Amino acid sequence: MRTVTHWIGGKPFGDASSPSGTWGPVTDPATGEVTTRVALAGAEEAGAAVAAAKAAYATWRTSPLTRRIAILFRYRALLDARRDDIAALITAEQGKVHADALAEVGRGLEIVELACGLGMALKGDTSTEVSSRVDVASIRQPLGVVVGVSPFNFPAMISMWMFPMAIACGNTFIHKPSSKAPSASILLAELAAEAGVPDGVLNILHGDEVAVNALLDHPDVAAVSFVGSTPVARHVYGRASASGKRVQALGGAKNHMLVLPDADLDAAADAAVAAAYGSAGQRCMAISVVVAVGAAGDALVSRITERAAKIKIGPGSDPASEMGPLVTRAHRDEVADYVAGAAAQGADVVLDGRGFTVEGLENGHWMGMSLLDKVRTDSDAYRNEIFGPVLCVVRAETYEEAVEIVNGCPYGNASAIFTRDGAAARRFQLEVETGMVGVNVPMPVPAGYHSFGGWKDSAFGDHRMYGSEAVHFYTRGKVITSLWPDPAETVTGVPASR
Repeated sequence: MRTVTHWIGGKPFGDASSPSGTWGPVTDPATGEVTTRVALAGAEEAGAAVAAAKAAYATWRTSPLTRRIAILFRYRALLDARRDDIAALITAEQGKVHADALAEVGRGLEIVELACGLGMALKGDTSTEVSSRVDVASIRQPLGVVVGVSPFNFPAMISMWMFPMAIACGNTFIHKPSSKAPSASILLAELAAEAGVPDGVLNILHGDEVAVNALLDHPDVAAVSFVGSTPVARHVYGRASASGKRVQALGGAKNHMLVLPDADLDAAADAAVAAAYGSAGQRCMAISVVVAVGAAGDALVSRITERAAKIKIGPGSDPASEMGPLVTRAHRDEVADYVAGAAAQGADVVLDGRGFTVEGLENGHWMGMSLLDKVRTDSDAYRNEIFGPVLCVVRAETYEEAVEIVNGCPYGNASAIFTRDGAAARRFQLEVETGMVGVNVPMPVPAGYHSFGGWKDSAFGDHRMYGSEAVHFYTRGKVITSLWPDPAETVTGVPASR
């Protein structure tokens, strides 16, 4: 059995005699077998990670920006060369198919590339002669030790959304990945060290709530970036901000796709299937609710059913597979329970994926595509984030009713509209209460030079992720007002302002 330990101070930290002595299992979702054990940090390991990051900050914060950028350029090249290796680790522990894992690495690389060009974003502003001989300059400085906590569904991408920007700004970083899929983060750290990232600038700490709470409470941690479920995001935001830390905490989602009768229904069905069932629905940008307006409903459900039935499910390592298993047996069973209860709560179960299995891999965490039509908004399948291959269809008679349904949801991560009507699309993008909006685009994940984040119960804190907002999150502003006497004048004391 493989063993995954922490990475602290530029090297592996912890073994069978590690201070906490606690280990967790890592399962291959396709087989159901435990393949790896991962060290779970206690307060002592968390303290060691913070101490290493704090020590490294003393010199990293003053290192020339050109040096930081040069290291990140080398890092980007190493990541690019090892795409397949990183993707293979993701597939082995998270379960997604290799093509999805490669796409994840590619999206993470976008932010590494953004960090490589951070010089422009970090430059300050200067105003001269605001008064006689008085100049005012605005600069941005790093915060110190920063923590990132990321979920299992994107073991590489979300961590790369965090630490490259943070360390480019001059901070040092402690990454706490999900213990369900820990190995990719260690490879990312090893490649960072190979690129020249100094010891202690990037640290990896595995663990559960014990490790997270130790970091949230530590007085030497300046900021926390989190992605996960809404209940945990709310906890992280409340606990960390209570101790004076800067926090961005992205939570859960219930993304809606509104389809008007004038839409290209074939394109809408293709989009709904890809966005709902890709990565087995285990992504925060997945479309989990289609709001079918008026006459679009029956025709759209028929098209989605036809397409969903053709998706090939199998192990992520098989190139023929289009969808892999769910991450754990417990999660698979939880998803199945929503389908089991749907009919009793008023839904038509058009597709039921609970009985699906793969021959020879019966112990894998398999779940077929499920499609629930005429779902009520007070049902469990609608109200909760299922995070699996389950698509709910809600019917609405008018555009106004459909938007009211979307805006009535407590989540506000993302939404989309499918229509040929430009006026309706423009109205939707202004009226809908979500942080990201797609127009004939089912999963509106912004390009790296914009920003990522939702509204309402999908995000806590004022800062969104990556883009220019990451610079503002990982730095703080300072304004310097200076007055210097003219050396050509012989005066006593400080010159008076005009």
